[in-house]
Amino acid sequence: MSFLTLKGISKRYGDFTAIEQIDLDVERGEFLSLLGPSGCGKTTTLQMVAGFVTPSTGTILLDGRDITHERPEKRGMGVVFQSYALFPHMTVNGNVGFGLEMRNMKRAARAERVAEALDLVRLNGLGGRYPKELSGGQRQRVAIARALAMRPELLLLDEPMSNLDAKLREEMHIELRSIQKRLGITTILVTHDQVEAMTMSDRIAVMHRGTIAQLSTPFEAYERPETPFASAFLGKTNLLPGAVLQRNARCAEVNVAGTTLKVPHEGRHVQGEVNVYIRPEKVHLAAVDTAGVRATGRITTRVFTGNQWLLLIDTGLGQLSVAQPNNGAPPPDEGAEVGVAWSDDDLRVLQKEGNHGNA
Repeated sequence: MSFLTLKGISKRYGDFTAIEQIDLDVERGEFLSLLGPSGCGKTTTLQMVAGFVTPSTGTILLDGRDITHERPEKRGMGVVFQSYALFPHMTVNGNVGFGLEMRNMKRAARAERVAEALDLVRLNGLGGRYPKELSGGQRQRVAIARALAMRPELLLLDEPMSNLDAKLREEMHIELRSIQKRLGITTILVTHDQVEAMTMSDRIAVMHRGTIAQLSTPFEAYERPETPFASAFLGKTNLLPGAVLQRNARCAEVNVAGTTLKVPHEGRHVQGEVNVYIRPEKVHLAAVDTAGVRATGRITTRVFTGNQWLLLIDTGLGQLSVAQPNNGAPPPDEGAEVGVAWSDDDLRVLQKEGNHGNA
């Protein structure tokens, strides 16, 4: 039995449906991310798990116990909010130990538990400071320590790193994932940051319009998207509209702007109008007259980002985005004519949304 189970969960506000019939199982010790844009329902889902919002339909089970209508404080969960929600008039020790004090834990035991939690987040020696005396990253760690001090069965994180700068956020991804693995605590993270979700998660639930568009490992979600939304939202991709000419056991032949591409269909039933996808890093530059070139075109934009070059190339198939590693030499200049190549195995094909071909 899964540690956390959501069965047929929906949430409606009058005529508006925020969540529509979600089924989700989370294993004990797993780190799961709910990933999606604003308004997709990820925070509402987390709030229903926490008990702050009551589902309109469905059941929530925690370790086999029905908690659908249980009060939040009875659920044994730790929650870290985007704002951290620290008490400004309390020291770090006071903030971390607040929940324990509410549980009437004795002073000595409480102090030991607070010290243990601060050690986990590497804030030893800062217990006497106030939130205003801490950096943003330190305040975030205090919020995490406060949740961990309660030794929750389930840790819920609602975009806790969105207020940090990029470098600190990257450091905290590694730090928090390390703590989670060390403690083996089941964790659900709500985020709109694809890198954050892929860096930290065992699995990702990509959410779209109140439903789960894809549930899989970060690698599978990125390399083998199952829906057009998942393909477009998770990372960057090139989209080439086309039509299926024929299909065999392994691949579909797709006409894209007069060129036939052989695309693995991965067992999907695709026909009629489809979209062919390929990630920018899977497209490679080549000399125009090189064998294996799939299309030719001109570089219209060339951007250097440090570890790679990002290129936009106008080709007969459409505009292609290319990510080329920085190997010490710049790519051709804007305006240069180049060839592009790829492996057929790096192409993906999905039925266009709202189109199911001809019966």
